[in-house]
Amino acid sequence: MTSASTTPEISGAAHTDPLQLIDVDHVRFYVGNAKQAAFFYAQTFGFEVTQIADLTTGSRDTARYLLTQGNIRFILETPLHVDHPINDELVKFGDGVKDVAFNVHDSEKAYERAIANGGESAYEPRTISDATGTVTMSGVKAYGRAVHSFVSRSGGYGLTELKQGGLFSPEFKPFDFLMNAYNREHPCGLKFVDHCVGNVEEGRMNHWVQWYENVLEFSMFKHFDDADISTEYSALMSKVMASGNHLIKMPINEPAEGKKKSQILEYLEWHGMTPGVQHLALRTDDELASVKELRRRGVDFLALPDTYYEAVWNRVDSVLRSHGHEPVKEDHERVKELGILVDADDEGYLLQLFTKPLQDRPTLFFEIISRRGSQSFGKGNFKALFEALENEQDRRGNL
Repeated sequence: MTSASTTPEISGAAHTDPLQLIDVDHVRFYVGNAKQAAFFYAQTFGFEVTQIADLTTGSRDTARYLLTQGNIRFILETPLHVDHPINDELVKFGDGVKDVAFNVHDSEKAYERAIANGGESAYEPRTISDATGTVTMSGVKAYGRAVHSFVSRSGGYGLTELKQGGLFSPEFKPFDFLMNAYNREHPCGLKFVDHCVGNVEEGRMNHWVQWYENVLEFSMFKHFDDADISTEYSALMSKVMASGNHLIKMPINEPAEGKKKSQILEYLEWHGMTPGVQHLALRTDDELASVKELRRRGVDFLALPDTYYEAVWNRVDSVLRSHGHEPVKEDHERVKELGILVDADDEGYLLQLFTKPLQDRPTLFFEIISRRGSQSFGKGNFKALFEALENEQDRRGNL
């Protein structure tokens, strides 16, 4: 969605737009056991576990672990009491994304604007301060279980300071996880969140498109229908919403009619028929190096048939040449060996690969993506991707 190098200046000038979204402050996961989940994301995806808020720091209700890599910040949160409301979500949905939080200039003003625009409150503004600085957070409900928080920071908790290793908020303390040094020495190269995809019920995509337009003042970036994203058996429709500066992109999917069950419907059925975040796309500058290291660490990726590579290079290079671009510079054989998908449009090309679900329920997964000009989402790969997903659905007995 954004990166450290592309984040706008956050001080100096007067800011008049309450919903000017500066960056993705963090993505919050609800998980059954944050300590064990932190080890999984550190081991398999190379995240550093840098800060904690738990019983040892005075956090009596939940344990929270801050994971960082590049400009990506994940908060893994787990309840500490049997009657904590997070438990209800874990029973219904399993581990998954609860909150995609945005950094703003003034959390209270952003919240007031979103509510005035028709948004429903998830929680009212709350401020935590100490001698170091101040963090204010507020939130609005999005689709299903999802929430968007507005986070404003000052003093030692400012966004710049946070990116440089400062504390997340007064409740956290530094944590030197045993794998941090190893992960710095063996980087996976993930830089920032490129986009976040939500799955909603059939017939509700346009409702949530209008919600992003009205409440958060996003605009349509791209759209795909069932003619773009379909196979013999299943289909979906998708519209991509973007913030005013196009730094934050939120595609929204809904299932379309097909002979068998789409991946969107499978997600919904294993997610209590409740909309939620289907996947996070994590950007890298070097797709081959990142995928190689992630595979070495044991990440399970979707498998593509060899026939995919019999046609992809002519298709991609033809598109690139027709728009005056150089052909794909990455080694073609290495791309095939690593199972990476390639697509091109009028702006350039991209490389992408999708993990299998990150938990036993077939819900949340990650996409690893590198862009060489293209700002699209791999339209040319949709059919191949869907067929790979259908193969996995069939193995799970869910097609």
